[in-house]
Amino acid sequence: MRTRLAVLGSAVALAAAALVPAQFAGATPAAAAAAYDWVALGDSYTAGVIPAAGEVFEVPRDGCERTDRSYPQVIDRDLGSLVGLTNISCGAATVEDVAFRAQEPIGRHLPPFSEDPDYPFPPVPPQSEAVGPGTDVITVGAGGNTLGFAGILFTCLQLGDGSGGVGTPCRDDLADDIPARLAKVGRDYDDMLATLHERAPHAEVVNVGYPTVIPQDTSKCRYNDWEQFASITPGDLDWLRDDVLNPLNSTIAKAAGQHGDTFVGLTDSSRSHSVCDAGKWVEGVFTTFPTDVAFVHPNAQGHQNAADQVSAALLDALGVN
Repeated sequence: MRTRLAVLGSAVALAAAALVPAQFAGATPAAAAAAYDWVALGDSYTAGVIPAAGEVFEVPRDGCERTDRSYPQVIDRDLGSLVGLTNISCGAATVEDVAFRAQEPIGRHLPPFSEDPDYPFPPVPPQSEAVGPGTDVITVGAGGNTLGFAGILFTCLQLGDGSGGVGTPCRDDLADDIPARLAKVGRDYDDMLATLHERAPHAEVVNVGYPTVIPQDTSKCRYNDWEQFASITPGDLDWLRDDVLNPLNSTIAKAAGQHGDTFVGLTDSSRSHSVCDAGKWVEGVFTTFPTDVAFVHPNAQGHQNAADQVSAALLDALGVN
């Protein structure tokens, strides 16, 4: 899939992308000649966002923080003129932001961890506005922000502080609320897919799940290590994996199946590359403490794995061998 010619052309493609309006970043002039029109939608796990996932390439910044080593950009370079990419993904996007709601991007403004000097940013249109009757394939990765995963992590950090790594203070505080959150993800995701199919009736839709973030063996995770999960206890990490993240992926897969769409799971292919593994594909709270905030996002290796899995599904959906 990865070709030398595609790599040589990447700089030209990125330069062209910087010249188009930010809300249609990735739709380069060459896209008109592409065999298939592809629109990438999603949240920060699609957009890239963190420095470990590459450089932000929009000029000027729109606060969505799409990076040049995120999986849509990797696939775009690999496939060359076969696809014309419109990458409209945006950090912090909810499923509703993808479907119908204008979003106010946050950039890298994550107090108390980091302040973005360009914050606040103007709203960007609902991502679904980038698709239409001429769209051939849509990839979408969303759901974590509708679930409120970032807020859950922050609460777990706070409740685990001073615990010595013992107990499940976060589970004890939040567990009763998770089923309702997951139910909302399911409803919103179903509405989003209905919207996408209405706007692009001939498009194939490829839904992308979330990778392995927490290892099966949480003894690998060092309590109070800010380059892993900081003060989240091992017991709460087990709960987050089994009762929050795995059900989130299942909820997305179920909605995709109900619409006859493709679901690409990333957990199996990334199973040995969690935040706490030596060869991690997801960064911890910080990539480098205390300067580089990552707040548990995939790095370039994680995006490369996603690119490998998603590109195969994309080509299959298009019937390209």
